[in-house]
Amino acid sequence: MATLCTLILPKFPQTRLTTRTRAVLTRDYKMKVPYELKQGQSRLFHKLPSGLNMEVLYQKGLQFSDPDEEQKRSHNPPLVFIHGSFHAAWCWAEHWLPFFSQNGYDCYALSLLGQGESDSPAAAVAGTLQTHAGDIADFIHKEIELPPVLLGHSFGGLIVQYYIANIRSEAVKGSDSENKSLLPSLAGAVLVCSVPPSGNSGLVWRYLFSKPIAAFKVTRSLAAKAFQNSLPLCKETFFSAAMDDQLVVRYQQLMTESSRMPLFDLRKLNASLPVPRLEDPAFKVLVVGAKDDFIVDIEGLNETGRFYDVPTVCIEGVAHDMMLDCSWTKGAQSILSWLNGLNKAGTQ
Repeated sequence: MATLCTLILPKFPQTRLTTRTRAVLTRDYKMKVPYELKQGQSRLFHKLPSGLNMEVLYQKGLQFSDPDEEQKRSHNPPLVFIHGSFHAAWCWAEHWLPFFSQNGYDCYALSLLGQGESDSPAAAVAGTLQTHAGDIADFIHKEIELPPVLLGHSFGGLIVQYYIANIRSEAVKGSDSENKSLLPSLAGAVLVCSVPPSGNSGLVWRYLFSKPIAAFKVTRSLAAKAFQNSLPLCKETFFSAAMDDQLVVRYQQLMTESSRMPLFDLRKLNASLPVPRLEDPAFKVLVVGAKDDFIVDIEGLNETGRFYDVPTVCIEGVAHDMMLDCSWTKGAQSILSWLNGLNKAGTQ
């Protein structure tokens, strides 16, 4: 049982971007299978108060020739993407960064510490909900001018939930005394196939009693990291059955290289849950899940929706890695519709 319980633009100043982007050219890759950026994408490293560098992949929103459309684009909130376990910023750069940037949104995907090309702390795990949220807050405070929308996937969704529950109530560690930086405000949040606010305990018990074979597979795949060496298990865990095997192999390699250390000590994490409730009932949250999710079931999705008192959106024909799956456009279109509605409401 214990084993199973551990499963589960605002514009930068041009000189700063240029300097940091050039620095990447001589930087040694931490991943043996480095992710090659797509056209229009750049990589920089944000220096945290700890002195560690956090990888950021970014893509500016498309500028429109029509002045009216460009005026609308200028009101779009930036999007900041947070990955889950065994992933890094690249998982958003593959499809969703190009998609949302083409629709006029500045996009920033972060690799949490110990993941992707980010530095690793001198610890057994990458951090806690509090430290990960603090790192995200430091990036937003220093690099993003407008309140962004924070999007989190899987355990990244749980980090986003902690963040939005503590906006303006916690100081970011390392901020100077003259200008204390609290968790910066957001324009909204999107939870994508997110671990529920109570953690994965409910998922574990349901799988044990209703899907014992699935429970064994999930334990083997994630806790024992067997997905790294088994193509069928990796595919069943993260992707739809229709997913091309060659793509699965590519993502399998990237996932293996992305996670040099666990995101959390999950036993301590579960002891700290559930996350606090939102202080602001008007804060906008979208809860979106996948019908064929092998990790977060429908009840887990609905638990999150009930917690935030919002209807859930369950996308047919996609699996847990909604942003990488062969039908990735389904989730992207649903989120874009919500974002456009959020933007319209904000400008009225």
